[in-house]
Amino acid sequence: MTKTTFAAFAERLTFADWTTPDLSKFTPALMKTEVLAGLTVALALVPEAVAFAFVAGVHPLVGLYAAFIVGLITALIGGRPGMISGATGALAVVMVALVAEHGVEYLFATVVLMGVMQILAGLFRLGKFIRLVPHPVMLGFVNGLAIVIFLAQLSQFQVPGSAAGGGGHSIGASGEWMTGWPLFIMLALTALTMAVIWATPKLTRAIPAPLAGIALTTAIVIGLGLEAPRVGDLASIKGGLPALHLPLVPINLETLEIIFPYALVLAAIGLIESLLTLNLVGEITHQRGGASRECVAQGAANLVTGFFGGMGGCAMIGQSMINVKSGGRTRLSGVSAALFLLVFILFASPLIEQIPLGALVGVMFMVVIGTFAWQSLRIMRRIPLTDAFVIVLVTAVTVMHDLAVAVVVGVIVSALAYAWNNAKRIHAVTRESHTEAGAKVYEIEGPLFFGSTDGFAELFTPDEDPDVVIVDFMRSRVVDQSALQAIEDLANKYEARGKTIRLRHLTRDCHKLLNHAGQLLVDSDDDPEYALAVDYSVRTGIFGGGH
Repeated sequence: MTKTTFAAFAERLTFADWTTPDLSKFTPALMKTEVLAGLTVALALVPEAVAFAFVAGVHPLVGLYAAFIVGLITALIGGRPGMISGATGALAVVMVALVAEHGVEYLFATVVLMGVMQILAGLFRLGKFIRLVPHPVMLGFVNGLAIVIFLAQLSQFQVPGSAAGGGGHSIGASGEWMTGWPLFIMLALTALTMAVIWATPKLTRAIPAPLAGIALTTAIVIGLGLEAPRVGDLASIKGGLPALHLPLVPINLETLEIIFPYALVLAAIGLIESLLTLNLVGEITHQRGGASRECVAQGAANLVTGFFGGMGGCAMIGQSMINVKSGGRTRLSGVSAALFLLVFILFASPLIEQIPLGALVGVMFMVVIGTFAWQSLRIMRRIPLTDAFVIVLVTAVTVMHDLAVAVVVGVIVSALAYAWNNAKRIHAVTRESHTEAGAKVYEIEGPLFFGSTDGFAELFTPDEDPDVVIVDFMRSRVVDQSALQAIEDLANKYEARGKTIRLRHLTRDCHKLLNHAGQLLVDSDDDPEYALAVDYSVRTGIFGGGH
């Protein structure tokens, strides 16, 4: 490693761009808002963490510990204040096969390796590539995730039962849908919570609307003694402090072969969901940057979680939206949410288990309404057909498969559409040269890259052209190696006919590309008014490497 490379790597380790919080802005009013927002988020985290633990096939406390540890660490050092992280369904569906085949200890080891991968991604600034995600993909992402959140809540409308979950624990539903009076009560409680959340901001800003909805609905259920499904019907959340636990797996190559594929997939899904959520929260809170820092924070959180018996996690768009809509804008809200969750586990489990599920479903339904990009439906007819297709495609794949695949598919389709549109832009205007008698000038317009090389070749007529041909790139750009090869092929055609070709007005970056290709280039100042313009005159044999 060279000194320069080492210095650059060391700079990444220092994270000089990290900022420290301004403590002067934490007024009593702000602190109250942040803490109440954290309490609201913590209440919404409980059923989600328990449900995702069951999906992964592990004990509920494994999900709750992950929500606490991941939430606390990312709140302290993450890239976006106000963003909430914890155990998520996107990761749980990947974990279930690993747990079923190899056991929970291999899951812990996988989470540790996942954390290491995410830290490395942050150190090498890979988070910046999230900027390559087009806006239609973002719209599809939020729409798909809103639908997923909505569908996830429907399981709460099933009859409480004792179907086997992870470790034989009750998953809280028998698979049969509620009917009659129980269904009416559940729907009424959900509607009541949603109505309170809608009305509260119109009356007061002193308490977060979701917290008011949960509190009022819970008070009515307990006060009237209504028979309604409650958090305690999912599973008991009572437990102790998470203890240090080294994964009980053999330290050998065979173990690495088992956990590496899962760790890689989990790391990728976790970072994609976290970075997209980071961008979404940033648009609401008017914050920018922090992608690499978020990668390291997620990695550190999962690394620690794996050593304390947690299932790992990433950013949660639903809980992040609850926090932001409740007024959470600083790290205090995220820290408060994690600490409240720990308090629930240690001391307040009997009280939290009395919260009706209808109240939490109402909160999540309001999150769905706030998360779904309704404007995307209005603009479908006004945007390019390709963009509309990408929005629908990413939404569908997110719902039917998973987020990571949806984003990758959306980016690929968008890139192919962009390449195809640019490939059709290549064309040429021909004229006689004003400076050289008998020479023919091709003025190229449009980018020359792998997608437009065939169209570029079709522009020229070597058999009919005169002995001197000038190719002017003033309105074009040579982009890649495929473009260089196209120029070489064109030059060979003219060489075979004993004719000369000259290249003009190539920009500085094109000059570098041609230099890297090993071509003999001669600078000319025939057109000095263009500071970056160059004029290359070559005999066609030079491109073929024969001279």
